[in-house]
Amino acid sequence: MLRTILIYGVIAGLIVIVPMSLMLTFGPDGDHGGGSVLQGYLTMVVALSLIFIGVKRYRDKALGGVIKFVPALLVGLGISAVAGVIYVIGWEITLQATNFSFIESYATAMLERAQAKGASAAELEKITKEMAAFKTQYADPLFRLPMTFVEIFPVGVVISLVSAALLRNSRFLPARQAGA
Repeated sequence: MLRTILIYGVIAGLIVIVPMSLMLTFGPDGDHGGGSVLQGYLTMVVALSLIFIGVKRYRDKALGGVIKFVPALLVGLGISAVAGVIYVIGWEITLQATNFSFIESYATAMLERAQAKGASAAELEKITKEMAAFKTQYADPLFRLPMTFVEIFPVGVVISLVSAALLRNSRFLPARQAGA
């Protein structure tokens, strides 16, 4: 089980973080809003589909085609946790490689978005103060690391629940018999 969790978790984590890191390191300054958030979460869903594949492989190869809900859920959560740790490590490497430019461009994008919506001077001042406070918080690894982990882990929990619910039924995508 541990081998399955590690293999699929590492692969899922890398599928999420590598494109994101390359985009932030070498790409143009992106809009830190709707488009990039949607793209990020879609990448997470695609990568974390490996939870389903990992649970199915564990069910079929290690358990002879039968798995109960809780063990399936635990394998899925394990894969999610490993993917989350890889994501956090990759994000930290990206932040170091870009000299933390993400937080500056994020704060600038939030301020520009408010200006484009016609925010008053008082509202802009409030956003500026909030972004300054956020920059200070984000500089603290005890704030940043769990916050980064929580970006990906809930997606993995949902996919783990769905995978466990589907794969506990041995008739759902049954294991192929050797020679069949």
